[in-house]
Amino acid sequence: MTIKPLRWLLPFIIMGGAYAGYAAIASTAPEPLESKPPKAPPVVKVSRVLSSDHKVVITSHGELQPVEVTQLSAQVSGEVVSWHPNFVVGGVVKRGEVLFRIENDNYQAAVLQAEAQLASARAALIEEKAKAEVAARQAKNLPQKQVTDLYLRKPQLLSADAQVKSAMAELKRATRDLENCNVVAPYDALVVAKQIGVGQFISAGAQVAVLNNVEAGEIHLPIAGFDSAFLPQDYAGTSATVIQHGIENVQRTAVIDRDLGVIDASTRMINLVVRVDNPYAMESDKAPIKFGSYVEVQFAGKELKHIYRLPQELVNNRQVWVVNSDNQLEPRTVNVLRAEKEFMLINQGLTDDDQIVLTVPEYPQKGLQVEVAVQDNPSSL
Repeated sequence: MTIKPLRWLLPFIIMGGAYAGYAAIASTAPEPLESKPPKAPPVVKVSRVLSSDHKVVITSHGELQPVEVTQLSAQVSGEVVSWHPNFVVGGVVKRGEVLFRIENDNYQAAVLQAEAQLASARAALIEEKAKAEVAARQAKNLPQKQVTDLYLRKPQLLSADAQVKSAMAELKRATRDLENCNVVAPYDALVVAKQIGVGQFISAGAQVAVLNNVEAGEIHLPIAGFDSAFLPQDYAGTSATVIQHGIENVQRTAVIDRDLGVIDASTRMINLVVRVDNPYAMESDKAPIKFGSYVEVQFAGKELKHIYRLPQELVNNRQVWVVNSDNQLEPRTVNVLRAEKEFMLINQGLTDDDQIVLTVPEYPQKGLQVEVAVQDNPSSL
């Protein structure tokens, strides 16, 4: 009696097991492969290059120095009675201003004495000339043998004339000494040192101050070997720009005056001398550039023909990337003549209208197919 229910359930058990096995096999089967769309080529920005003639800009640095330094000395001795209010260390005085005065009473007296001696000598000369004229008239009535130079008073006349010249020289010397009691600035000057004060007695020839000429300054400019090849043929007289960098840059026009004529033994460089007029901006509203300032100097060098000027970031290991007519990347090896700030100057390896890649893909390869981005305002390098 119990066997019949099992026979009735057996078909259902077999069907359930079969379905469970099918489900297990289906769950482990690989999914059907999906077809992937083709990968789009990378998009790059390009710019056409055009060659042009380019004048090299040479940049170097140096220290501004005075063109002239004077160890000021007194020409006469005496007591210092006064000095100019700007005649202090750090003061600036103008050409011809009296820096200090020496007591001049004795020198005024010497001038008066010299004037008196000159007047006396001139009177003696006039007297001798009169005597000589009398002797000459009397000599006409005497035999020729008796008429001598002594009789005609020629020696006395020469002596009187010499006395006049001597008195004139003495007056000139006394006048000069009197003038030298006022010691004046030989040029517009910066007072660097001062060794005198009011009431001090100084001797003739004693050093009293050190002055720097502020009418002009000089910069000794070292020129590196890679720049010397680009110097103009005749650089003397070439205009230059002097820049003192700071919160606000100070800029002046200068001129290359000369070179020092030798190669520096320590740096193996030549040194140009750049002259800057009026560095302290006397009677000007410009900012001064003081002696000792470290400045930048720029000036034009040789003119290079048929040059390509590319930003430095586009040149990697003397190689740039271009897009050819098939829209494929192509590496170009270029010859870099020199770098100027953020640009490279190239004379070989490119042709006009080459399309330089501005946005190089992450992994550029020769022959890589690219798409050139459309630009509203395409530019040229």
